[in-house]
Amino acid sequence: MLRESQERPAAYVEERVLYARNKFLTTPKPAVTGGKPISEELAIELRITTFGTSACPPRGEWVRSPLVMRPPNQPLSYGLAAPRNGARSLLSGLQAHIIKWLLFDSRPLTKDNKPTEPPESYLRPSEERQEEALWRACSEVIWRCGGGFNTQNTSDTKVVVALPTDSTYVQHSAQYYQDGITEKFKLEEGAGALLLLYAAVLSRGCDNILKDLDGKLNYLVSTQVEGSINVTMLVLTGRATPYLHNGVMYVGDEDHYAMPQFGVLSRSSVGLLMWYGGDDNSSNNVIKQYPGSRLKTPALPIWVTCCSGHYGVLFNTNRELLRNYHAERRFDIHYYTCGGCHVLLNVDTRTHEDTACVSRNDDISATPLEKLIHTKYAIIEIKYCRVVTT
Repeated sequence: MLRESQERPAAYVEERVLYARNKFLTTPKPAVTGGKPISEELAIELRITTFGTSACPPRGEWVRSPLVMRPPNQPLSYGLAAPRNGARSLLSGLQAHIIKWLLFDSRPLTKDNKPTEPPESYLRPSEERQEEALWRACSEVIWRCGGGFNTQNTSDTKVVVALPTDSTYVQHSAQYYQDGITEKFKLEEGAGALLLLYAAVLSRGCDNILKDLDGKLNYLVSTQVEGSINVTMLVLTGRATPYLHNGVMYVGDEDHYAMPQFGVLSRSSVGLLMWYGGDDNSSNNVIKQYPGSRLKTPALPIWVTCCSGHYGVLFNTNRELLRNYHAERRFDIHYYTCGGCHVLLNVDTRTHEDTACVSRNDDISATPLEKLIHTKYAIIEIKYCRVVTT
């Protein structure tokens, strides 16, 4: 079942179609009414654009990756709980938006732009706040894919949300293999990540997704262990571009016309940091590259990270971190993965007269996480304050 909406993001508060779920929550969800049944043509196009084929089902991990928050009122209550699989690139982008809402969008400020409560208190949300954070994050992702956050004229903006139903609208055939989700959009255990992915693709449009990929991939979801950067870029920017540079670059040579490569067209509210490790080879025809300044220096101190193919989220609780030079001299930064790993680090970017503070980016003893942070802060000293794994 598909539902289109032309309302601005401020108006979708009253109509909740994606629900946060606690691991131990067993209460039934209310039935969804209205919407338009998916057609066979659209179901085939959607599966081909997303997974490359409609003749066989998507990888089972997508069908079994729910949108589940960790137990409320705990130190890691802000976090999604998900196994390591190909949906991690999508869920890490969603996790960044959940943190964004909890830390910055929902926090009341005083007249001098300071929070009224300690930021750590906002990272232990109740079950009610967990639910609100999740549906707001999902809504922001979908609206961005539909263009609702990227244009001044939003009167014609539409987004499509994949809603659950018990009915089957597309029958099994040689051209279409039923997976229990696409042809029904039935909400079952573990379908949350797939429903969000479908909503993002449909809101962006299958034709636009293929244009975004620019021939680097023939479909959106790759076979990489934790997913492709294209899915992350779709969540962060609303476009599934494989290019991480600022703006538009024209690439060609003496034998070919210069062709435009559309990267990040505006400063992102949530950033992206990447470190490839010792593997210099590109995979899946995706060019090895590093994010431009619009991703490395986002509007808020939150970054999705891809470290040797492993996805996580780096964030700081101070809104002014990227706006105030003094705030960046020494600060704590959190690292979280949906697998339940939480690391608290202290970052010192100051140069000391008595002890030279040098980059450890080429130091064999530096951890991959340290080397990833070095892609943002070149001359730093990092100390691990706490490591928690659940």
